[in-house]
Amino acid sequence: MSLTVRVTAPDKTVWDSPAEEVILPSTTGQLGILTGHAPLLTALDTGVMRVRTGKDWVSIALMGGFAEVDKDEVTILVNAAERGDAIDREAARVAFTEAEAKMNQAKGGGATQEQIRATQNYKRARARFQAAGGMS
Repeated sequence: MSLTVRVTAPDKTVWDSPAEEVILPSTTGQLGILTGHAPLLTALDTGVMRVRTGKDWVSIALMGGFAEVDKDEVTILVNAAERGDAIDREAARVAFTEAEAKMNQAKGGGATQEQIRATQNYKRARARFQAAGGMS
């Protein structure tokens, strides 16, 4: 028995296949889903979703959204998503390094718009770089 997993962004369906296991970046931490999981609705943070099909794992960078689990169906609605195997690792590394530097520059007193924007850009760049296999 397997899970039916669908990841949908506003512009495309990123994943629509069966899987044995899913690990989601929920807003409260990593969340593992196996067959028979209790019904669940959770908010997703920007991060990397991992999907296991047989012995292989597929990484997908998610840019926030929601996940619903019900009767071995996992429905994931996100603001944006990208499969790790479709991301240029070197370009993702450069973007991550730049975003990290900008975030560190923006740190200071208080939560300014610049700090918030820099942190969001950093989280997106980190998720893409991780999904591409650039970080462990």
